[in-house]
Amino acid sequence: MLLAVFFALVFLTIVTVAQASFDLGSFEIAVVMIIATIKAFLVMAFFMHLAFDKPFNVIVFLCSFVFVALFVIGTLSDSRLTSKSFEPKVDDVPPAMDVGMDDEEAASE
Repeated sequence: MLLAVFFALVFLTIVTVAQASFDLGSFEIAVVMIIATIKAFLVMAFFMHLAFDKPFNVIVFLCSFVFVALFVIGTLSDSRLTSKSFEPKVDDVPPAMDVGMDDEEAASE
């Protein structure tokens, strides 16, 4: 069983790396977060033995994930309101100054 979970985690890691080569626009973060959540669930359930543990421990652990999800959603929604894009614009060329010109020559141009 653990070997099957290991291969599932390896497969999901390969899917995550392969996803980086596709342009999904604003859905990239959602896709990566869904894959990471599935991987975290597999690790929690089988490697941390929560699938066969007391229900109280499972509830406490899932509540912590709910709160982390709320914080991530709050952070992402706030960053959407304050910036147009997560990535800097590469096409913008910074203004250049000619070092050989005096201030008077630069003002006359």
